[in-house]
Amino acid sequence: MWPLRIDVSIMCHIRSSWVTFLMVYTGWLCMFTHAQMKIPPETVQKWAITISEQINAIASKYSGAALLQKKLKDVESIIRIEDMDGARLVLDFSEEIERMLGSKMKSMKRLADTAEDADLYHEYNASLQFDYFNSLLVNTMDEEGNFIDLGGEFPLEENEHFNKLSVNTLMSDIQVPTNVYNKDPDILNGVYMSEALNDIFISNFQKDPTLTWQYFGSSTGFFRLYPGIKWTPDPNGVVAFDCRNRNWYIQAATSPKDIIIVVDVSGSMKGLKMTIAKHTINTILDTLGENDFVNVIAYTDYVRYVEPCFKGTLVQADLDNREHFKLLVDELHVKGEAKVKKAMKESFRILADARANGQGSLCNQAIMLITDGAMEDFQSVFEEFNWPDRKVRVFTYLIGRDMTFSENVKWIACNNKGYYTHVSTLADVQENVMEYLHVLSRPMVINHDHDIIWTEAYMDSVLPNTKELFKSKAHSLLLMTSVAMPVFSKKKETLSHGILLGVVGTDVPLLEVMKLAPRYKLGAHGYAFLITNNGYILAHPDLRPLYSDGKKLKPKPNYNSVDLSEAEWEDTEDILRTSMVKGETGTLALDVRTAVDKGKRPLFLKNDYFYTTINETPFSFGMVLTRGHGQYMFFGNVSVEEGLHDLQQPDLSIADEWTYCETDIDPHHRKLTQLQAVIRYLTGKEPDLECDEILLQQVLFDAVVTAPLEAYWTALMLNSPGVDEGMESAFLGTRSGLMRVSRYAGSEKRVGKKFLTRVDKENLFTVDHFPIWYRLAAENKPGQFFFYVPHDDINKGRNTFVAVTSVTVTEGKRTAIAGAIGMQASLDLLERVFFSIAKQVSLTSKCSDVDGICPLSCESVDVNCYLVDNNGFILISKDRGDVGKFFGEVDGSVMAQLLKSGLYKRVTLYDYQAMCKTVHHHTSGARPLLSPFYGLLAIMKWFFSHFVMFLLEFNICGLWHNDYVVDAKSGFHATHKQKKVELMQPCNTEYPSFLYDSSIRETNSIIKCGRCQKMFVLQQVPNSNLVVLVIQADCDCSRQYAPITLMPKEVKYNSTVKCNRMKSQKIRRRPESCHAYHPHENAKDCGGACSIAVSLTLYFICLAISLALR
Repeated sequence: MWPLRIDVSIMCHIRSSWVTFLMVYTGWLCMFTHAQMKIPPETVQKWAITISEQINAIASKYSGAALLQKKLKDVESIIRIEDMDGARLVLDFSEEIERMLGSKMKSMKRLADTAEDADLYHEYNASLQFDYFNSLLVNTMDEEGNFIDLGGEFPLEENEHFNKLSVNTLMSDIQVPTNVYNKDPDILNGVYMSEALNDIFISNFQKDPTLTWQYFGSSTGFFRLYPGIKWTPDPNGVVAFDCRNRNWYIQAATSPKDIIIVVDVSGSMKGLKMTIAKHTINTILDTLGENDFVNVIAYTDYVRYVEPCFKGTLVQADLDNREHFKLLVDELHVKGEAKVKKAMKESFRILADARANGQGSLCNQAIMLITDGAMEDFQSVFEEFNWPDRKVRVFTYLIGRDMTFSENVKWIACNNKGYYTHVSTLADVQENVMEYLHVLSRPMVINHDHDIIWTEAYMDSVLPNTKELFKSKAHSLLLMTSVAMPVFSKKKETLSHGILLGVVGTDVPLLEVMKLAPRYKLGAHGYAFLITNNGYILAHPDLRPLYSDGKKLKPKPNYNSVDLSEAEWEDTEDILRTSMVKGETGTLALDVRTAVDKGKRPLFLKNDYFYTTINETPFSFGMVLTRGHGQYMFFGNVSVEEGLHDLQQPDLSIADEWTYCETDIDPHHRKLTQLQAVIRYLTGKEPDLECDEILLQQVLFDAVVTAPLEAYWTALMLNSPGVDEGMESAFLGTRSGLMRVSRYAGSEKRVGKKFLTRVDKENLFTVDHFPIWYRLAAENKPGQFFFYVPHDDINKGRNTFVAVTSVTVTEGKRTAIAGAIGMQASLDLLERVFFSIAKQVSLTSKCSDVDGICPLSCESVDVNCYLVDNNGFILISKDRGDVGKFFGEVDGSVMAQLLKSGLYKRVTLYDYQAMCKTVHHHTSGARPLLSPFYGLLAIMKWFFSHFVMFLLEFNICGLWHNDYVVDAKSGFHATHKQKKVELMQPCNTEYPSFLYDSSIRETNSIIKCGRCQKMFVLQQVPNSNLVVLVIQADCDCSRQYAPITLMPKEVKYNSTVKCNRMKSQKIRRRPESCHAYHPHENAKDCGGACSIAVSLTLYFICLAISLALR
């Protein structure tokens, strides 16, 4: 039996080996087959040609582009094309802006003169009784239906000119901060005296109807505002707004200044003292502007800079640096013994070096000493560094309840032309800090120099409709500037005291300023911009002052300190910025990389920059014309009668944010739309309207030339067989801001319901840009359609597509763009066309001549097919979720190969206004053991000790400010566990965009991906910006090739580079005036201290409780 057994086992083994061999062979054969899968390029080429024919036929038919181009060709004999003279244009625009801003300055001069005269003849009456309209209380009744005190009947009416707020244009009213008593004798006398301003407010508004808010901010704290409004408090019922904290007040009240803040961080400053000290520093920082310079030094027995990078220097007090200092100040901790002498020496050295080297403001210089006492012999420091000239003022802030060293601290201030204040509670900080401004204003007041100041750009967050403005206005033009002028006491008996009565001012929306540089003269990619003497942007279409925090729009921390070099970053040598800051007039040519459609579509432009200064202001104005179509403007001539007829067709609209006719001068015109105003002017119904005659002539010509399109689109809808399913809109736009829109489908059937509606700002002519589709068409070959899928807030579903092309006019050798025309449809229509073409039918296909898969079909699971645009965005995919995505995110392996072969080129762009997430760690004060018991004891300790301190320190202001409640919150925070909180901080980023090389029409390649190989074929779709991609589907390369995304990457700097960037001081133009000294100044008025009677009983109770709870 043994031999038989052996034979059977051998046979089984042989059979098993054959099975294994066959399985392995089959597997290798399958892999070999996958590797050899071939997609025939000639098949894909035929598809691309057919797709081109069909989609271009659809786009041409439903847009009517050929008809419009023919109509323009017919009228070329009656048009003329002119070169745009940028050098002349920039001067014309600047003169208009100068005239507008000049009228605002004249209005302020009238207000200042009236206020000073009213004060001169007003005798102070300590017992004055006077009722006025308090803006917080107006129109408020008690339970019995009677108006409350200071809250009488105050008629209010909605006004278009004032952002649709309810206002009273016949009267001003008074706002008083919560922490100021509204019937204080100083307030009543000031309000009574300033009643004289009412008539001037009204007169100014009648002379210059473009004026917005006019106001008088008093040094005593009240704020007179015209037109009067009903003031809205915060959710807690508090009015925190104090006019004396506003930038326009501070800049008008003082000249530029160099400030060194010196803070005591010795052990005696712990607890509430340190909290008060930090708040004092932050409040001082808030009083500084971009014309000021600052540094912050902390001292114990040695000196340290809160920012070591700023050692020994002064930095510009712009918003970026101020916020940076605040973050560092918040991290200060107390320890050691205080030695003020070293800190004062270091401060004097910094200021002396700045003077000697021509750095800083070259005007006022001051040291702010924040301490709870000074015990050293410090007189020698002042003798060495500051006496006898006393060029540096020293302001002292005594922190806490202890008055032991008050005389020493006061002596420092009084012997250095400064001011001494005692700050015992958080509620005292604001009022005490403001005192230094009045001291610095003395030389200017005594000289009686009325310097007119213009503020940097800012966003008014006081008015109640701020959030609505964020949504309704161009973000780049949300900001405003203010013009302000100081108001002095002219009474002889107080002349040497240099008494500042307050500041008058008015707001100037930058939107209104930039309207004086009309969009139609600048072209599709042209724009205008304004900067300050410091090189910071006031207005620029690339300025983005807001960012999204969840669903909320918020101002960026550095929104008004964006440098021109951060928007015009291609000017690497800062030639443009330097020339403009110096106030020069000139021109500069630059090759620039820019992008449209939120940075997704790069453009390479040749820009000509023209710039000049705005006289009597610290501003410079610039404008850009793009070479090519931006260099020309064409003019046509039609009769008013002919144009009026076509202008009133229902499918026509004009840019409502442009100024065809000035509707803001006469109140009766303010409710007119621009189209209504144009028609009423042309028909003679409103002959007094001020209109732009050149723009009106252009819009009349465009209305006539484009009129046949309305009939053409209507005929398509009415004639059999009607329009294709999914076709939704046809549209056109011209350089004059005229648009025609025809809807092929009703609203209920349209997928793109909001396309070209009032909310679709990106696709309309607005005050700061031409529509996206117009700009894309302008950079595309005239007559060739540009296809894309809009992907924004309006088309979140990415379920529509747009095809658009430009139309031109020619005179001799010059060709100008006359407009853009296109159509918009559901993506279903494009998909039907694509998938009906991209397949071969088995019965009809001739496969014998085809080298590769035949029949080939995009509906097959073997291949993935895409229609991709020239920037790499997907229009068609079997997976609808891919539509609108960048192709590299869907297939990184093929995109990498396309980049390697040069079919797509990466274009690197930069964003110097980005916001990046940073992780902030909350420190923990929790104790691992006995935590509940310790927490309970901590609460008891806090409650009892702070209750007693409340009795010791009780004052009315403290009630309003709720300082103890704030302290309680911080106390409870100390027991929280450590948390990671994501914060958004300003940063610089670089991000990629991509561009197809249209000179390469086709390619195919095989990508090796581990055990398989992937073949793909790319074919350009002729006469379009599209390519067809057919890719082998069964080879997954995701392990070997990561997705290629458009995600921005933060530009990281090492500590040395970061430090140099932070303290680098670009060229700036200093304000012309400086008032730092006057021989008749009364420096003896240097502050004083209030005596505080302390109850020893309460003190020992407090001490006992504290010891018991330790």
